[in-house]
Formats: sequence, C-alpha cells, structure tokens
Amino acid sequence: MDLDALVAVRRDEWARLDELGRRRRLSGEEVDELVTRYRAASADLADIKTSAGRTVAGDHVSTILARARLRLTGSPDNVLRQLPRFFGHQLPAALYRVRWTTLAIAVGFGIVASLMAFWISQDAATLAALGSRAQLQKLAEQDFVDYYRENPNGVFAATVWTNNAWIAVQCVLFGITGIWPVYVVMQNAVGVGSTSAVMIAFGKGDILLQFIAPHGLLELTSIFVAAAAGLHLFWAWVAPGRRPRGEALASAGRSLATIAVGVIGTLAVSGAIEGFVTPREWPWQVKLAIGATALAAFLVYMLVVGGRAYRAGESGDLTEYERGTERLVAG
Repeated sequence: MDLDALVAVRRDEWARLDELGRRRRLSGEEVDELVTRYRAASADLADIKTSAGRTVAGDHVSTILARARLRLTGSPDNVLRQLPRFFGHQLPAALYRVRWTTLAIAVGFGIVASLMAFWISQDAATLAALGSRAQLQKLAEQDFVDYYRENPNGVFAATVWTNNAWIAVQCVLFGITGIWPVYVVMQNAVGVGSTSAVMIAFGKGDILLQFIAPHGLLELTSIFVAAAAGLHLFWAWVAPGRRPRGEALASAGRSLATIAVGVIGTLAVSGAIEGFVTPREWPWQVKLAIGATALAAFLVYMLVVGGRAYRAGESGDLTEYERGTERLVAG
C-alpha cells in the first residue's frame, strides 16, 4: 500500500468525519453518515497499521476516530466498571513511577528535620527565639498532647484530613512550577524539626514519637508521594523528550493526576488514625503497630501491585480508546 496515495485520496473523507465528530448536534442523515465514515476510517486505520506500522497519518486518523467514537457512544463507561481498573492498575502504576523520587524526598525531609531538631535543641539562643521558657515548657508538657485531645475525634479527623488533602493536591497541581512541592516539604520539615527540638529540650522526646509516629508514617509518606508527582509534572514540562512539550505535559498531567486522588484516600486513613488512635490512652506499641501496618499496606500497594501493573505496560494514563492516539513528532 502506498501510504502517501492513501492519505491524498482519503484526506477529505477524514476531514468530513472529523467535522461530524466535532458537531454538537447531528441530524438523522448526519448520524448515518458519521457511522458510515467511521467504519471506512476504521478500515483505513487497520490498513495503515498493517502495512506501515505506527505513523503520523495513522495517529491522526486514530484521534479522529476516538472523537467520533465518543460522539457515537454518547457517554463514558459505567463508573463501577472503571473503578477496578483505576485502583487495580492505573493508580498503583502511577505510584510506582514516582517511587524513587518519593524516596529521595523522604530522605531529604529526614535530613532537614533532624538537623533542625539537633541545632535548635542544642542552641539555647535559637531555642529562646521560638518563645519564652514558660511558653515552650507549656507546649512540651501540655499543649502538644492537648492538640490531639481537645476536639471530638470525628471533628479532629475530618479537619486534619481536609487540610492535608488540600496540601497534597496543591503539590500535584502546582508541581509544574518546580518550586511549590519543594516549599511544602521544606516547610513541613522545618516545622517538625522545630517542634521536635522543643520536645527534646524539655525531655519529652518519647511523647513526641508516641503522638506523631502512629499517623505520621502514612501521612508524611502521602505528602512525599504528592510532592514527587508534582516534580514529575515539572520535569515533563522541562524535558519533554521527543514529544512536543504540550503533549508531554498533557500525558504527565493525566497519569499523575490519579496520584492526587490516591493520596486523598491515604490521607483519609491517616486522618482516621490521628483522630481515633493517636489520642487514645493505649500502649504506645499498639498505636505504633497500627500506624506501621497502614504504611506497610500502602507500600505493598505502591511497590508490589504498582510494579506488576507498570511492568504490564500501565502508566496511569487514560487508555488509547479514551484519549485517542497522540501524534508522534520526531526531533
């Protein structure tokens, strides 16, 4: 088959199909025409892929067919049919893709928080800059614990969840700046380090771990994942590779936006732990075990389930059926 000859002959027919697929309203005759042209273009695409493989012309026809297909079907798949694929393939694959960036962010967070805690707790002048001795002592001996117990469990859990979820979504949405995710992580690292310094200075380091570790393991990991997704979005814009920058950014945005949905769920779990487990007068070993189990379950989902989905070819993006084939540009 001569691809150039086929394109020359079919160009007007494909343009007409594209025009029909873009119209908001179609008459009965136009619907019949759309169906006829859709079938013809599908046959053309099959011929192109069979004889020439993947080409710019084939991708162009695929995109037109995707639009026409949505026009014919009228509605997306049932949500209940989409959920298994989303949670079983798309979300874990997207999480797996950012695993190393997540680890790097976690290590950076730990270093900054530890240095802040050590520096402030060992420097009386810097510690005094945070407040008077009476204020800091009250924070360490009373206010820190009261923060987790002064409100009803359900209200507190919902409050911390919505706050943390909003922060995580910002990390993904504003990740294209390359600055916002780093700022959020650094701000949290400084905050955790400063609070740790005060607690350690007044001999309450054990209380700090008992009240932060149960929910903090999963909560901080979720923020790290969101920040990693944001930075991947930034990198898709900076280094798009062989694709146009807009196309690379759109693909990254579609696939990594799933992470925003995922971390909202994990933060709901950490919020429930913070609201209903952390304040309890339970042995610290029990509370820590609950937090560690939640983190372990998330890591298995991210690394084991996600690794399996990723190796099967999943990236977290929409399927070709849902988005149409992207135009490939060499350069």
